[in-house]
Amino acid sequence: MFRLLAIEFHKLKYNRASKILSIIYFALLTSIALIASIKFDIGPIKFHLAEQGIFNFPYIWHFNTYVASIFKFFFLLVIVSMMANEYSHKTLKQNLIDGLSKKEFILSKFYTVIAFAFLSTVFVFITSLVLGIIYSDFNELSIIFSDLDYLLAFFIKLTGFFSFGLFLGILIKRSAFAVAGMIIWYFSEWIIYGILKWKSLANSEIAQNVKNLLPLESMQNLIVEPGTRLKSVKSIANQIGEEITKDYSVSYFNIIIVLIWTVIFIYSSYFMLKKRDL
Repeated sequence: MFRLLAIEFHKLKYNRASKILSIIYFALLTSIALIASIKFDIGPIKFHLAEQGIFNFPYIWHFNTYVASIFKFFFLLVIVSMMANEYSHKTLKQNLIDGLSKKEFILSKFYTVIAFAFLSTVFVFITSLVLGIIYSDFNELSIIFSDLDYLLAFFIKLTGFFSFGLFLGILIKRSAFAVAGMIIWYFSEWIIYGILKWKSLANSEIAQNVKNLLPLESMQNLIVEPGTRLKSVKSIANQIGEEITKDYSVSYFNIIIVLIWTVIFIYSSYFMLKKRDL
């Protein structure tokens, strides 16, 4: 595993575009801390976002993993460009000539996906821990280290998403078209949902259940939006007669779905590479 990872990181080391995109990606993850500096002072109205409880333990694990997952599209560019370069620079063919099997080649890419998903998770963990220690009203260890399953969901979400990007990179061979393929697939899931909802007429639950099984939707469902979980938001909702009853917990059923899709993407990538004439 470490030999295959070393090969991939050696390639990334000399790929300027990948290095720049990686730096931007981790810089964006760090920028979560800048949210704490957002203040509005308009006459008697003073608003400090950090004082709204977004950095309280254990809520911070939910909030930061949700925000950080938005930035995953930047690293998707690294994944698809990594595969595009293999074809354009003919390093894939050279690796196979040098003795690397097609299975080892796919594994090297998958190990890279796991490595970056893991690094991202550790990065978010450290950032969240520091922000929580500074701003949280609750500092008991039992509270600090509760709800850490959001970090697991974040890791699984990135692994599945980057594996999808790897699959599209091998399928299409061009980074721009691979990203376009991801966008087209996203809208395809909504089209499938719309058709099923139309066919089932009043029973939209069937359409939603099918949509929840699709790759991008299942990844999105791993971490539910945290905004309506804030007490201030719930208080406003109660004042206008609305009650928020959303389930914010991490669903292990969704984790299993994403893991299944990850296996499908990696095996399909290997199958394509195995059958393709290089």
